[in-house]
Formats: sequence, structure tokens, C-alpha cells
Amino acid sequence: MPSTLALYRRLAGKPMGRWLFSRLVCFKAPYFGSIRPRIAQLEPGCCKATLRDRRAVRNHIGTVHAIAMCNLAELAGGLMVDASLPPSMRWIPKGMTVEYLRKAHGTLEATATPEIPVAAADSGYELPVAVAVRDTSDEIVFRARITMWLAPRAARAAR
Repeated sequence: MPSTLALYRRLAGKPMGRWLFSRLVCFKAPYFGSIRPRIAQLEPGCCKATLRDRRAVRNHIGTVHAIAMCNLAELAGGLMVDASLPPSMRWIPKGMTVEYLRKAHGTLEATATPEIPVAAADSGYELPVAVAVRDTSDEIVFRARITMWLAPRAARAAR
């Protein structure tokens, strides 16, 4: 099975490739499908994902809902970590702190980057991931810091 990054690289340059990749991510993790994200860029150390402002992601005051932005941040952060990790490691989100800075309107773009280098290790460690969400005027409307737990994959039992 190809890695997430290998699949993205294979599809991204093709017509509808990023759309298809985004749909496949949502098939693998169905909850993210609720925000209909689009993966705009994926490489080791960076993921950019967008969220289109539409009625289904708005709150009662007509702005993009806070939790929709949390979902976008977690998706971008998780994909960035997945694309950055060596195959001997695995990850899971451990916690997230967020700041809502402005009312969010229009298409939003989340950019996720690691706060420290991602590396293989003999034991588990925490990786802080910074995610900034910008609106169409390039203003940061939301910021998140996601703590990811990285650990070596368990050795497979002999068959």
C-alpha cells in the first residue's frame, strides 16, 4: 500500500487529482468529510488544506463554525505529520489548543508545520504542530497548536 505522501504525489498533478486525493482521505477518515476539505499541498513539513465557506459549516451568526476550523486544523496537522514521518513511526493526536482570532468568512486555508523537526526515535515523544488558518484577505482567523504523539511502530509478531 503506498504511503499517503506517495499517493498524493501520484495524484496531485493529474486532472481532478487533488480532489480525488481529498475524497480518499475522507473515505479513510469519514468524519473529515463533513467539512469537504481540499488538500492544496502536501510535503514533508507542510500541509495546506482548504475549506469552502458554505451553509453546512456556518454557525448561527453566519460565520464559519469554530469546530469546522478545528476539523480543518486537525486534518492538515495529521496529514503533515503522516507525510513527514519515517515508515518505522506512527502518530496520534494527543491534544489541541485553539485561538479564534477573527470572524471567519470565505474560503479558508490551513497551513500546518511542525514546531520541531520530525524524526525517527527509539521511544515515543510529543511533536507540537502549529496550524494557522487564513481567510481570503490573508488574515489569520484561527490558530491551533496540536500535540501529536509519535512512537515507533510495534514489531509485527512472527507468523
